[in-house]
Amino acid sequence: MTRQPIDSRFTTGRLSVTSFIGRRHEMAQVKALMSTSRLVTLTGAGGVGKSRMAGEITQQARRAYRDGVGVVELASLTKTASIAPVVAAALDVSDQSQRPALDRLADHLRDKEMLLVLDNCEHLLDEVSVLVNRILGQAPGVRILATSREPVGITGETLYAIPPMSTPAADEPVRVEQLESFEAVALFVARARNVVPGFALDADNASVVAQLCTQLDGMPLAIELATTRLRSLSATQLLERVDRRFQLLNRGDRAALPRQQTLRALVDWSYELCSESEQLFWRRLSVFPGSFDMEAAEAVCGFGELPAGDVLDLLDALVAKSILSVRRDGEVLRYHQLVTIREYGQELLSNPEEVKVLRTRHLRHYEERCDTMVRNWCGPHQSRFLQDARVDRANLTAAMEWALEAPGEHATAARMASLLRYQWVSGNFIPEGRALLDRVLAERPDANHLDYASAMWVAAWVSLIQGDHDTGAGYARQCLRMARELDDPSLEAHAEHWLALHRLFSGDLAGAIELYQKVSAAHSARGDTAARLTALFQLGMAQALDNRLEAALETCQQVIEIASSHGELWNRAYAYWIRGISYWRLGEFASATDAVTEALRIQRDTFQDGVCVALSLEALHWITVSTGNHVRAAELAHAVASVWSELGITVASFGPHMHEASESSNARMRRALGRRGASPASEAPRMSKTQAIDCALGVTAGPAKNGTMQNPLTKKEMQVAGFVAQGLTNRLIAQQLVISPRTVDGHVERILAKLGFSTRSQIAAWATALGQPPG
Repeated sequence: MTRQPIDSRFTTGRLSVTSFIGRRHEMAQVKALMSTSRLVTLTGAGGVGKSRMAGEITQQARRAYRDGVGVVELASLTKTASIAPVVAAALDVSDQSQRPALDRLADHLRDKEMLLVLDNCEHLLDEVSVLVNRILGQAPGVRILATSREPVGITGETLYAIPPMSTPAADEPVRVEQLESFEAVALFVARARNVVPGFALDADNASVVAQLCTQLDGMPLAIELATTRLRSLSATQLLERVDRRFQLLNRGDRAALPRQQTLRALVDWSYELCSESEQLFWRRLSVFPGSFDMEAAEAVCGFGELPAGDVLDLLDALVAKSILSVRRDGEVLRYHQLVTIREYGQELLSNPEEVKVLRTRHLRHYEERCDTMVRNWCGPHQSRFLQDARVDRANLTAAMEWALEAPGEHATAARMASLLRYQWVSGNFIPEGRALLDRVLAERPDANHLDYASAMWVAAWVSLIQGDHDTGAGYARQCLRMARELDDPSLEAHAEHWLALHRLFSGDLAGAIELYQKVSAAHSARGDTAARLTALFQLGMAQALDNRLEAALETCQQVIEIASSHGELWNRAYAYWIRGISYWRLGEFASATDAVTEALRIQRDTFQDGVCVALSLEALHWITVSTGNHVRAAELAHAVASVWSELGITVASFGPHMHEASESSNARMRRALGRRGASPASEAPRMSKTQAIDCALGVTAGPAKNGTMQNPLTKKEMQVAGFVAQGLTNRLIAQQLVISPRTVDGHVERILAKLGFSTRSQIAAWATALGQPPG
């Protein structure tokens, strides 16, 4: 599965680097079906172009849905995989509770207006059918486009079988100038020109190309693979080899043959055209369940009769033959295999000893990457480390899954689960990390192994942030006992670190401060700067909540100075958040706002750590209430509620003092706004993390005087604002008010100008806080 980046709208998937050929009739039919059915499944043979058509549809449809298009690629998942967590992660549903992923996903989508694309479902139909049925039942604004070799198989599903591309009839001669009106021929010529610039149909090759396209059954993938050989073969030579390789296609009615058989014949032919080194490399690459980079290919596949030094040329050769595709992100390149190509390689990789060697090398490589991330965490590359871990998620998961099953590797899985600590607590992966850690620790073949002890304190950290305080404390105490049995002072410091957090979250501020001072000194004595910084900012939190404000500010300054000297940002952002709370409690609201917005700027530009974002928004809300700007406070209340809902936890997870401050500020805001200000923010569309950060860092809302709501809008503008709060588009608002969409556009622009807003979500939050009904 490829997880896409998310901002204010869901992604529309990867942009293709080649032109989309033909399919006008099919595209029109699919769009018509999607206008009347909430579930459309594109079916057809492997290689017929299901995914490519879905991608083209999403590109054209991305502006038609208020919340955009979400694309989830399922090809890399195994048949036994659970897809709900994968879909939730792809759509940025970072609920940190212990609720089932499907519940979290359905709740997240219930008020969305979007298109969800589920690509390559055929090997996961049972799981997909349950997920789709649940989403369609609870999210009326969501439409689903699926691609699969088989129907999903639920009531209400509309099927569209994608046919092969049109080809010339074998018994009807066609003039050269008319050949490119056939889609398969047009595709062949377009791709041939990528390989041989200037390629054109002429009297010598026209009939050959027509026969090639016909014998390839008009299958786009087959045609694209065939044209790559034009760099070394003529069209005539290519036709001769296709005839020999595709013997099955020449027996009787080819349409009666299973499409998988057709694709297998194509892949057999492509494989046989590779050199022995390329074939070996192809087989070895099948160990990667997702995309990979060159370093991984060299480390995992470059050994024995295939030296690491040969990998570069072999990668280039397989890219040239379309066995591999390249994904570019600036100067970063990653390589990807089609699922059929990977499965073919896996079938040929049948020697158990060879499989074990590759799996072990794969495990060791990604274990080393995790270790490198932790060893170098306290530095300027934190954001890159986390991005790399997210991109390599499929590989990391596969490595740990294999380690859990392989003899003698269980502790390695525990080590990796521990090393991925920052991945678990920075972003959308806390539920996944918690589940893996619980699984690792449920069975410990070597109970006193250091790696299990390390996994325990990481599990404590994750559990405490989830709000599962008792379990977190239990893990920390187990770790402390093991540390003393192993006589390991460093491990003991880590165990006590999370026992200190348990004290903090339990309201024992004095006890937390005392233990944090001990722990930070212990981390410092052992040169563990990253752990020391985390302990210090948490010490600052305890001091701020205990009204030791000058001490808290000194602690935060210490964190900021140490972090800055290392180019570190993760702990620095949390220190700015605590600094903001400290200034707020001192009544220095301008300084408090500056500090909290700095934390949010760091998050916007780097991590978007949901926990830090939510806590910073909370603090900014408290500050804004204290300044008397209750209109702006209502907007921020909606932003923070959106992020907490996305995370699946509440501010109460962070202790009674945090909870009381939040409740007190919200109550003060509601009193100032009056009865109508008590309207639940849930009536407005939720904001994403990106939207919430933009809201906090954007233009301040219109002024409030004496704590009362300011309303400069006309009656008609108030009607429009009410419908915006319901999530209606301008077109739908126009239908409700029986006016033109252009008139609604003008109303929305004037509303934004009068209120000093920059986004529709700000209008929605304002109208909701005002209690404005539509109509």
